[in-house]
Amino acid sequence: MPKVLIVGAGPVGLTLAAELVRYGIDVRLIDKSPQPTQTSKALVVWARTLELMDRMGCKQAFLDAGLRAHGATIRSGGNVLGHARFDGIVSTYNFALMIPQRDTERLLIEHLSTFGVVVERQVELVSFTTSGDDVAATLRHADGREETVTPSWLLGCDGAHSIVRHGLDLAFEGEAQGDDWLLADIRVEGDGAPTSDEIATYLHRDGPLVIFPIPGGRARLIADIGKTDSARPRPDPTLAEVQALADQRAGGGFRVLDPVWLTYFRINERKVAEYSRGRVVLAGDAAHIHSPAGGQGMNTGMQDAINLAWKLAMVERGQAAPSLIDSYSPERSAVGDMVLRNAARLTDMATLSNPLAQGVRNLAIRFMLGFHAVQDKLAATMSEVEIAYADSPLSHGQDAGMRWAPEHDDGRPPGSGSVPLFVVYTDDADQGAALAARFPTLLEPAPRRPFDRDRLILVRPDGYVGFSGTSEAWHEAEGYLSKLSADQS
Repeated sequence: MPKVLIVGAGPVGLTLAAELVRYGIDVRLIDKSPQPTQTSKALVVWARTLELMDRMGCKQAFLDAGLRAHGATIRSGGNVLGHARFDGIVSTYNFALMIPQRDTERLLIEHLSTFGVVVERQVELVSFTTSGDDVAATLRHADGREETVTPSWLLGCDGAHSIVRHGLDLAFEGEAQGDDWLLADIRVEGDGAPTSDEIATYLHRDGPLVIFPIPGGRARLIADIGKTDSARPRPDPTLAEVQALADQRAGGGFRVLDPVWLTYFRINERKVAEYSRGRVVLAGDAAHIHSPAGGQGMNTGMQDAINLAWKLAMVERGQAAPSLIDSYSPERSAVGDMVLRNAARLTDMATLSNPLAQGVRNLAIRFMLGFHAVQDKLAATMSEVEIAYADSPLSHGQDAGMRWAPEHDDGRPPGSGSVPLFVVYTDDADQGAALAARFPTLLEPAPRRPFDRDRLILVRPDGYVGFSGTSEAWHEAEGYLSKLSADQS
């Protein structure tokens, strides 16, 4: 029996499985659906996720398949209120990579297959029990056959209605927003259509309308259409209704045509307080869901998976103490809180209904987005390159918890090998090699030169600074590593 059972083969479960098997951990990945996602769903892969995909070894396939959006424009009543540039993102990937979720899943499935792992379809988690370090899970197959398995870890990547979360009896705190939103995957044609390399937001007194570019000359249109007066679900929108909304809120000038997906949805904002209990762990939508504003959801979930994978692998391989896993929930829960707040603020700002408040908002946007510093800050937040773990139990010293930017390295990202290891950055190669020899299960054997010669830095396998001290802080670094070491557990 594989050590790890992953429930849910969306982008999060696929990422988690691929990272664990890359690090030599046996996994079993199940999903109750008969096939991968067939619709576009989540649309954007941001810079920080692409940086982490570079470590995973699947970055190029995504770059080849996606469309690069270089900015976002906000308009109202035919006027441009402001523009956010993505070229200011401090990353090699200073753009929003637009790619439908069906392609994201396809590419991750292909990447996972290079390790000899396939998704088991139409296999459903029915229930599970835990006792100490023991997990027993009951699975049901398409033919009704049930089996009981006993993995070392049960990882719930099974979405907003997570069976794993329900089995842990964790409160999914938050609320559903009252408004209905229209979604249309279509083509847009005409001189007034937004360009194919920008995300276009139209603010209107009746609600916002946003158009996202999609590869292949397509686009995603979403619009807030308010509360329904009926208790019955709305019928799917028609193309004529989409055109009427575009004419009203975007000022016309383009046609919508060739629909492949027309639907309505509502925004939920919910999150668990803790991401793990014992050997059962949640990631992605099973732990947090929020407004699609900013396109953060899938990226946050995939980064949950990458954060968890190297920690679980180091523990299972006997490289690190079991307590390493305890840092996953506080680190990623704090990120989940931040993403939920930011997405809610963007949604609230866009959906203001009071005309006076709308006027003040539009003036504020015009003023604030006139500054490049504000544009760069907005782009950095959306791209998730500013995510940090300053308050993590794994962070020690000045700038600890910060992302280790790729430009600080030699083109070989920490964590890109088949074994998860910290990297020593020091100007004293002899001392660095001696430290690595002292902790061979935790550190790469060859130290690297830091961009700041006066610092001693230990970078985690996921590319964040774990320890940061002066160039002479060898004793402190040893103490830091001793707490992580499996020999000290």
